[in-house]
Amino acid sequence: MLMAVLLCVLALVVDHYLGEPRKAHPLVAFGWLAGRLERLVNPSARTDSNAQGQIGRGALAVLVLVLPPTLLALWVSHWLVGPVLWVVELIVLYFALGRRSLRDHARAVVLPLQAGELDVARDALARMVSRDVAALDENGISRAATESVLENGSDAVVASLFWFLLAGIPGVILHRLVNTLDAMWGYRNPRFRGFGRFVAKLDDALAYWPARLTALAYTVSGKIRPALGCWRTQAAQWDSPNAGPVMASGAGALKLGLGGPTPYHGQWQDRPRLGVWAVNGPSVSTDSALRALRLLDRALMIILALAFGGAALWHWSMVGA
Repeated sequence: MLMAVLLCVLALVVDHYLGEPRKAHPLVAFGWLAGRLERLVNPSARTDSNAQGQIGRGALAVLVLVLPPTLLALWVSHWLVGPVLWVVELIVLYFALGRRSLRDHARAVVLPLQAGELDVARDALARMVSRDVAALDENGISRAATESVLENGSDAVVASLFWFLLAGIPGVILHRLVNTLDAMWGYRNPRFRGFGRFVAKLDDALAYWPARLTALAYTVSGKIRPALGCWRTQAAQWDSPNAGPVMASGAGALKLGLGGPTPYHGQWQDRPRLGVWAVNGPSVSTDSALRALRLLDRALMIILALAFGGAALWHWSMVGA
């Protein structure tokens, strides 16, 4: 267990210095394969008139894409031992983590935003979120980037560490592939409402405890009282059972205002308000996304310290026995 915690730290260090590979990232290849399979078994002409068929095809597609890599990881974990296994685990965990990517994306939005270059900031934001960035002003750009950092801090960083510590590389691979498919298929439109339902529910289940661990770590890492209050009173209003606690606690910990009016697919949606809103609007600034990133870093240190303490206690209890 102590070795697992050390591998988490090493993977974060490698990710910090190397970032995502510019070429041949396994998740890029997986996404391409998933896109090809989806177009084959779920042509865009089909709609909810055959909802049950869509759900079945979506579930089958998830199993075809996710089961083989997960079973291969189980085999590797069973047959490899010692330093060879540790190297494989380090590589897999490095590919699964997205901390450096979050930093790079956030900086690409914040720096031009602070320089008043809104068009450049919008272009960078479009690589982080799915909303209509052309309709966003300075405030909306900052809110969107901050929300993305807080939510992906759970999905792309904490959850990978959580599942590695709990289930090794099979757990990491299962969660990361399901989360990738949810990002591709988890839309509530005619094409994916049925097809993506299975993977959306599976992703919710896998993210349940990592999201709450993240929310707790955000709370302890920031303004505790506002974070707890926002988590308790606002999280349930959010559509996602996992993003709600994460973003409500994060917004409260930073004393920011998130959520609110947001453009999607040509229409403005008035989402629930999270965190602390000022009288005339949300309390955000141009550097809010970077503040969220620093909150994530403090949360990671707390999580890793707790994991190390738990692993050390377990090790000493085994030695004493």
